[in-house]
Amino acid sequence: MENALNHAFLDASVRRLRQYRDRIRACIAQLTPEQVWYRGSSHLNAAGNLLLHLDGNVRQWIVSGVGGAPDTRDRDSEFAALEGAEGSGLVDSLSETVEEACRVIERLSPRQLLERRGIQACEVTVLEAIYHVVEHFALHTGQIILLTKWHTGEDLGFYRHLAPGAPDQDSEQTP
Repeated sequence: MENALNHAFLDASVRRLRQYRDRIRACIAQLTPEQVWYRGSSHLNAAGNLLLHLDGNVRQWIVSGVGGAPDTRDRDSEFAALEGAEGSGLVDSLSETVEEACRVIERLSPRQLLERRGIQACEVTVLEAIYHVVEHFALHTGQIILLTKWHTGEDLGFYRHLAPGAPDQDSEQTP
């Protein structure tokens, strides 16, 4: 039972990261380069900053912190950028990092979930590191969805399958 629970957690974490990544890709595809880097004020982040930040966070916490790769993150530069790569390039980079992280997570044994790691000045279990990354990714995915809706004025359709009588009601495993 315990192994089944551990595997369910790992599988759900991988599925969620990929789902959020795919939703981000769908959002960024609808934005112009100017919209990707638009900040409403100096206290706000553009979608481009959030993409850089997610890439850095996933790489630092999972690829490096859990997987053992060198940590080369420059967190401050993620927020300082006022322009940069086009949205598709940023999403491609994030996608590569997500896939690296998923491979790290998929290789973990249930017993490794309780091992401790020092990541970003925090002492956490591997399970906590994964949970942090999935939660953090979800938070910023929501921000990118909101920015996209704000820029386009469109419903993105991510929950269309929940509408009564929707023909593709069973197409999404998770909302």
